[in-house]
Amino acid sequence: MLEIIYQDEWLVAVNKPAGWLVHRSWLDRHEKVFVMQTVRDQIGQHVFTVHRLDRPTSGVLLMGLSSEVGRLLSQQFEQHQLQKRYHAVVRGWLEGEATLDYPLTEELDKIADKFSNPEKAPQSAVTHWRAVATAELPVPVSRYETSRYTLVELLPETGRKHQLRRHMTHLRHPIIGDSAHGDLRQNRSAAANFGMRRLMLHASELSLTHPVTGEPLLLRAGLDSIWQEMMVQFGWQDVLPEVPRVEFTAASLQDSSLT
Repeated sequence: MLEIIYQDEWLVAVNKPAGWLVHRSWLDRHEKVFVMQTVRDQIGQHVFTVHRLDRPTSGVLLMGLSSEVGRLLSQQFEQHQLQKRYHAVVRGWLEGEATLDYPLTEELDKIADKFSNPEKAPQSAVTHWRAVATAELPVPVSRYETSRYTLVELLPETGRKHQLRRHMTHLRHPIIGDSAHGDLRQNRSAAANFGMRRLMLHASELSLTHPVTGEPLLLRAGLDSIWQEMMVQFGWQDVLPEVPRVEFTAASLQDSSLT
């Protein structure tokens, strides 16, 4: 069972657990659990995806309950008419806030994108970030005597593949648990010492205009147990009062981000 955070006769939003694929993919033929099929079975009707979250990312995932509503929602995403808010735990200390305007070359999959143009020019990518809280703990990692972390709020203005992960790595503060762009030693230390056995990136909030009623809609997804335990260890339990806490079953928290 997935946590449904909003549902009416036109759309449904769930809190996607880390480790879940949004839909079936021939790139992972052995996977048996998918968000789309689970939601369909849970509510008893077909759903239509309008955006996606990477497998290791948790948080707000919105779906239409008809192809027409799905099309209207997709238009809002394509035209940047909504706002997405993420939270992440990154390596080291960040201070203040800023906007990173750093174009990204397209990341191509060796199989799925084998016919794509590898010479395509970098695409515009803009991320607004704000440091929310910092922590330093007496746990040596790599050449450092302590471990430093920052809780960061991220508002992407564009939606490039792995944009937030790549932008934070560009700032030299990779997201903890990012096996593709991050620091493997930091990832292993964070998993072993603080239980962060996943990509520490969460889609906390989605703000949009309802495609049928025209009313403003604010969707929030709660933090799972790995996030909650980390927040307590780092003394951050009260810094995000607007983001609720939830409980996922152990089966939902698949350790896919560190493989």
